[in-house]
Amino acid sequence: MNFNAKLIIAALGVSALPLAQAQTDFEDFGRVTRVQPRVEQIRTPREECRTEYVQVPVQQQRGAGGGIIGGVVGGLLGNQVGSGSGRVAATAAGAIAGAMIGDRTENNNRPQGVQEQAVRQCRVVDAYESRTSGYDVTYEYRGQTYNTLMNRDPGNRVRLRVSVQPIDGY
Repeated sequence: MNFNAKLIIAALGVSALPLAQAQTDFEDFGRVTRVQPRVEQIRTPREECRTEYVQVPVQQQRGAGGGIIGGVVGGLLGNQVGSGSGRVAATAAGAIAGAMIGDRTENNNRPQGVQEQAVRQCRVVDAYESRTSGYDVTYEYRGQTYNTLMNRDPGNRVRLRVSVQPIDGY
């Protein structure tokens, strides 16, 4: 055999090596014996609100009629009581006192108004949501038991890629 023929055979042998190794990988199925979902608790704060109704006092419009009438009556009485130069002072004092008494008489006896008012109260509460983040799967293949984490539940069997490689040293 000449040198060129040996070189070609060696090149073909080296280039066929990956093909030979690729042919040692194949697909098979394993029997699933246990599937356990991995569940995480996710905290999601949310706002809870409620509306309460409270009684609020309402300011009534103050009346002016009692003060006016009281001032006039008090002024007339002060004018009758006073004499000489004290008559002007008595009239003024009577008018002031009468206006105060008339105002109190009219406005203190008024019923206090009450109005219902809606008050919204909110607070943040923690809500927890359960989410599945994956599945711990136990399966058997050729008498051996294996565990893996998968994104979904595989069902009764799991698809496997099997790789056969020789061990050096034997």
